[in-house]
Amino acid sequence: MSTNRRQFLQRMGSIAAGVAALSVSGMDAFASGAPKKLFFKISLAQWSLHKALFSNKMNTLDFPGMARNTFGIDTVEYVSQFFQDKAKDHEFLRQLLARSKDNGVTNHLLMVDQEGELCTPDQKKRAEAIEGHYKWVDAARYLGCKSVRVNAFGSGSREDVKAAAVDGLEKLGEYAAKAGITLLAENHGGYSSDAAWLADVIKQVNSKNVGTLADFTNFCIKREGPGFWEGKCLDSYDPYKGVSELMPYAKGVSAKTFEFDAQGNCVETDYPRMLKIIKEAGFKGYLGIEYEGDSLPEEEGIRKTKALLERVGQAFS
Repeated sequence: MSTNRRQFLQRMGSIAAGVAALSVSGMDAFASGAPKKLFFKISLAQWSLHKALFSNKMNTLDFPGMARNTFGIDTVEYVSQFFQDKAKDHEFLRQLLARSKDNGVTNHLLMVDQEGELCTPDQKKRAEAIEGHYKWVDAARYLGCKSVRVNAFGSGSREDVKAAAVDGLEKLGEYAAKAGITLLAENHGGYSSDAAWLADVIKQVNSKNVGTLADFTNFCIKREGPGFWEGKCLDSYDPYKGVSELMPYAKGVSAKTFEFDAQGNCVETDYPRMLKIIKEAGFKGYLGIEYEGDSLPEEEGIRKTKALLERVGQAFS
């Protein structure tokens, strides 16, 4: 055997031994059950259980306990639609706060819908919408939430709605600030699904108290129908570009899932790519699980989303 060949085989043997040692080390680390701390925190959005809630199989008072005891999640995000008439119901809010405390659950975010268009160019209607949100800011404060999510909705030209959005978010943001609440605008239909448009609105508001809730999938900017949600989506904003543009202002992220493949990966969103964007933005807050699929029961979809976040999150932590 030539010297060169002997040296080559020796080098290959050393490399193989090193790979084997690395593999054993990796397996030992995995077996030890000592995962790295994630760079983000996980919360559960109430919308993940919207089918059970709308069908009255559960109610909002059940939600904190379910989050903790069924999914092992100790931070929750409420949706106003599931207790739309309870914003000023002190007894209901007292019970909900008690349920949260009894289960060791933190109330983090309240998502508000159906309170008018904060960004309508019609000044009278905009003022009514702003005032309509006051009670939810007050409810969020009582529950101990840190933030309220609102919709940057309005009908009119792109620029007219943008000007109205700046005004509406500024004024509601001032009220929220007095309550110690941060106001978050989500990419959630209409012009707001254009991330550049929404980012510019938040930039113009220029308040530490007003930011964004970046959703992984709400980027349809043109639909077949006249409304924000009706009809087939005809044109979409690039979601990865969109999340990148919203992250400088993000104080929350909605980790949306619909479908999973056999390996447990999200079909519609590249989670490693999305989490890389979030990590590089320096975000360390909550990623709220929001499962909206139809092929799995809601509980299973939530578990799969949590497992996916934990698995992919390990690679970036």
